[in-house]
Amino acid sequence: MTDKRRVFISSVQKELAAERRALKDFVQADPLLRPFFDVFLFEDLPASGRRADEVYLDEVDRCDIYLGIFGSDYGYEDAAGVSPTEREFDRATAAAKERLVFVKGDDSGRHAKMQGLVRKAGNQVVRRRFVSMPELTSLVYASLVEYLVRTGTIRTRPFDAAACPDAKIDDLSRNKVREFLARAQAERNYPLGPRTPTLKALAHLNLLDAGQPSHAAVLLFGKQPQRFLITSEVKCLQFHGTTVAKPIPDYQIYKGTVFELVDQSVGFVMSRIAAAVGTRAESNRAPVTYELPRLAVAEAIVNAVAHRDYASNASVQIMLFADRLEIWNPGQLPPSLTLEALRAPHASIPRNPLIAEPLFLARYIEKAGTGILDMIALCEAAGLPTPQFRQDGGQFIQTLWRPKGAKAEPSAAKVGTKSALSRHQVEILGRCREETLLVDLMAIVGRTNRTKFRHQVLDPLLAEGLVEMTIPDKPRSGNQKYRLTAEGLARLAANEKGGAAE
Repeated sequence: MTDKRRVFISSVQKELAAERRALKDFVQADPLLRPFFDVFLFEDLPASGRRADEVYLDEVDRCDIYLGIFGSDYGYEDAAGVSPTEREFDRATAAAKERLVFVKGDDSGRHAKMQGLVRKAGNQVVRRRFVSMPELTSLVYASLVEYLVRTGTIRTRPFDAAACPDAKIDDLSRNKVREFLARAQAERNYPLGPRTPTLKALAHLNLLDAGQPSHAAVLLFGKQPQRFLITSEVKCLQFHGTTVAKPIPDYQIYKGTVFELVDQSVGFVMSRIAAAVGTRAESNRAPVTYELPRLAVAEAIVNAVAHRDYASNASVQIMLFADRLEIWNPGQLPPSLTLEALRAPHASIPRNPLIAEPLFLARYIEKAGTGILDMIALCEAAGLPTPQFRQDGGQFIQTLWRPKGAKAEPSAAKVGTKSALSRHQVEILGRCREETLLVDLMAIVGRTNRTKFRHQVLDPLLAEGLVEMTIPDKPRSGNQKYRLTAEGLARLAANEKGGAAE
């Protein structure tokens, strides 16, 4: 819960007591203002041995907002001829408090010193005049809402477009921006290249709000996105059975940008389901067939990460059971979409369009609204039951069914023969005796398409446990390298003895 702002209402006590009380009651009853403001009145102070004027000035020091209501009377004057109302205004001014001033009626019949205070306030702040109580509450309401918007407490812009509180340009990673631009240019012919200055790239993607990084900018390119958006992490769990039960055999919490969250989560699932690696007799490259189509898994996870409600206190949760994969993400379907409509051609309605756009440019998603339909088609083509979708307690849940008889624990890849690895995979295993960068691995086998190299060569080796990352928590790190595992060394030795696939 957001800490409440304290509002100090100042006025001549006897003259405007009814207005003060009515304002406090109004704020406490209003559903928008009530969660954000506490109102202080003179009348609410308990008996004390301290002088009243000292207590009031202390309350001004404690408040966040000084709200002055100036009427006709000037009120009690101290030895210097100054009223408590003017002392309070001066104290709020000296302390640089937010000051809201409302003046009742016109100046006819107003005490000369109160006229002077009205002029003083008018020279420093914008004051508003009112005649009736409804007019005063309306003016106060508008001023307090404007304050909440200006301070970022409430948003009038979409979440992904609004500035991320306290985030600076330095909190974004230049390397991550550069890597994205290179990929977007290669995948979608994006006009900006990796040498584009960060600010220009962010502006081109509409990721700045008055010069400050938006929530989308932090989620896409932040050095530590969860520092600002704690629940943007993804929780991945694996269970041996078909229900949630403790102890949990495998539980990982992934952090990072949306790109890293997708990569890590897909890697979690694919490394824990069975994969059959065929031979070159089946195709010109040794194919890898997972029990769940990789593209369907990736589509479901991208949907959850891209379209979740990031204002929610819940996180995306991925649960792998013995019979199914469930992906939960906070948020409801848009009003124009129903669960039934998802199974028919429909428009793409992203919850976070400024997050979805870069994911599209990096070819993580498509814009046509076909993702769900593609997921269904991929599963059905693999002979699996049709995926299911449901809403439950503010969560959107996608379920992909595993084949009957699937094991909850990672299964050994069904390689069949010593010729199961492709020539390129054997070459990669040989080079991974030492820690090696991705670009160097690609150069070894003459590959230039990073995506195809990952899917056809590297990912199957990772899924089988033959190769591992040196920085597994950050799959897309610029410093990421790959190395041979003990199992990979044994497989390499077997292939060297029996001959790699030709």
